Amino acid sequence: MSFEHLSFLKFMPLITPFDPWHSRLCTCPAKYNLSPYTGCGHGCLYCYASSYIPRFGQPRPKKDFLWRLKKEIEKLPAGSTLTMANSSDPYTPQEKRLQLTRQTLKILAGHPVKLLLVTKSDLVLRDSGILKDLPAVVAVTVTTLNQSLAKRLEPGAPAPAKRLKALTKLSRNMSVAMRLDPVIPGLNESELETIVKAAADSGCRQVTASVYKARPDNLARLRRVFPLKRCAWEESERKDILERIKKLCADYKLGFATCREKFSGMSTCVCDGSNLLNDKCQMFK
Repeated sequence: MSFEHLSFLKFMPLITPFDPWHSRLCTCPAKYNLSPYTGCGHGCLYCYASSYIPRFGQPRPKKDFLWRLKKEIEKLPAGSTLTMANSSDPYTPQEKRLQLTRQTLKILAGHPVKLLLVTKSDLVLRDSGILKDLPAVVAVTVTTLNQSLAKRLEPGAPAPAKRLKALTKLSRNMSVAMRLDPVIPGLNESELETIVKAAADSGCRQVTASVYKARPDNLARLRRVFPLKRCAWEESERKDILERIKKLCADYKLGFATCREKFSGMSTCVCDGSNLLNDKCQMFK
């Protein structure tokens, strides 16, 4: 995708290639990233994006977002896959009032693109009428089913029960997946089977999981709220946790994938859920 036509704008492009750092841990197929907001209001203690996005906890809409999007989308190659969003939740609390994500979906509906949408919010249900007519997969993050733990771990995000309800309703008309990440040993590790069963019961086709990766800022937040005694886990322990989730997914007939982990041969599906764009989980041979 060329951005030369936007050179007169004093902004970075809205639509950018996913994984600009070319991380060796990223196994996603080629796609583009799009987010109407900078920052997020969910306040998740384990968030990694706060380490590289200034004022991350103060979400704000991108300047002239809709006008710029209409310009850029015209240059996106037909059939491209867009993901919303990898750092800033497209349904951050401000979205209820500003409706930038809703307007984005309406714009995308008029173009030959495919959409992967990731969120922690049941507000996504508001836009189900638009989403069901798009080539789209919705993934909802559920890290715990314990409401007390969720309020401490993800203080600004909707309750887990609301997220499961959203998955159940969305699954009636489109493919949905669950993100079980991060798994934080000592906090939500004991809930793995309960969460995977909830994914299956809600109509998910696959679960994508990762184990918490400590960074100085998110570790400091976790230690302020929880008495964590260690900040890193041996590779063998991480692998054991993910293998347990994989087995649970097999038991409940769900696809499984890891996200930015070293265990590339463990996944049975594509980590971002793009395999579900064809309304099926295409298992790797």
